[in-house]
Amino acid sequence: MLNASRRAYAIIASSVIDRGLKMCTNGVNTGQFEQMIDMIDDHIKVERRWAHNMGHNAEDAGFPTVGEKLHQVMAQLDAVRALLSDAKDALEEDAESAANVQINLV
Repeated sequence: MLNASRRAYAIIASSVIDRGLKMCTNGVNTGQFEQMIDMIDDHIKVERRWAHNMGHNAEDAGFPTVGEKLHQVMAQLDAVRALLSDAKDALEEDAESAANVQINLV
């Protein structure tokens, strides 16, 4: 029974790898992890747009200090998005180095 399970897993794993899909590495599904980072980035992108629009609205309404602060918020959100991009790159690099770990059934 155990050999049949191993063969089934090997078939599924090779099928997934052939399609270019990412498997779990050391208990972390790297594909899902990357999607979650993308979701955070999408959320920050929307918030950045709101800060941008509100900054211009404040400036147009005669609130230059508020507009300046909101543009500073926008710059900080740009930095957050850059860090998220770095995290995605690091995920790929870490997954490659962690993939060399072998686990043997005993």
